[in-house]
Amino acid sequence: MNSLAFTASPEVASALAAGTPVVALESTIISHGLPRPSNLQVAREVEAIVRAHGATPATIAILDGKVLIGLTDDQLVEIANRDDIAKASSRDLAIIAATGKSAATTVAATAHLAALAGIHTFATGGLGGVHRGANESFDESADLTALANLDITVVCAGVKSILDVAATLERLETLAIGVVGYKTTHFPGFYLTDSGYSIEHQVNSAAEIAAIIKARKGLETDAHALIVANPVAKEMDRARHDAILKSGLAGAAKNGIVGKAVTPYLLEHFHTASEGESLQVNIEIIKSNSALAADIAVAVHNA
Repeated sequence: MNSLAFTASPEVASALAAGTPVVALESTIISHGLPRPSNLQVAREVEAIVRAHGATPATIAILDGKVLIGLTDDQLVEIANRDDIAKASSRDLAIIAATGKSAATTVAATAHLAALAGIHTFATGGLGGVHRGANESFDESADLTALANLDITVVCAGVKSILDVAATLERLETLAIGVVGYKTTHFPGFYLTDSGYSIEHQVNSAAEIAAIIKARKGLETDAHALIVANPVAKEMDRARHDAILKSGLAGAAKNGIVGKAVTPYLLEHFHTASEGESLQVNIEIIKSNSALAADIAVAVHNA
């Protein structure tokens, strides 16, 4: 642990020192993914779920230049309510920290900082991936390249259906990032339990995942991340989902929205057009993934 790199909350510092299970949580969903005031309520509920499943939650963010591994409740309130919270990927971390600014962390940044702190289990909503039309725009999430170089297990609901799912799965294979489906061989599509693409490996328990993590170390394949794709229990109505996605993509094209602005535009479009249904699914996803991640962290600790 580099004392210059980050500050762990008292709760997380104690857990790390004792070697007890810890689960990393991203903060972008709090500051940018959910509306106020429900964002703070959900953040607290997610941390409570991790604790209830026997692990310590470590929500990761940067406040006023200080990299924080685990937040106090007061800091959680700041991340949820301040208007100067940027969105930081791994390439932004040093810039944000050195200039004394504040930011919530994406999957790439959260995974990087978690691994730096010695935390190897991470719960998020959906993984970033290859964007539609990437063969022309080269638009691909930094999540993929970050996870290609980190020893971390990421529990997610697959990738958002607004992405090019097939291309994302190809990139995961190329980058040697392992993928297992939790009680399924259908790769989830965030709002949908089945993106339309299958994956090769299915696992049915946290203990099974812990055994895979142990084997990864023995075979020295743990230089790359392991993705645990956990489908949401209740998906959006598919016909409604497909219609909203189609209109959202058309709206983005019509308004000239490109690059990293596309994802927040489409997510907001989903929220508005689905009259809040997509938001509720989003909340259920992060809760379910946090519970499974905690179970995995405990199983690894007990293995």
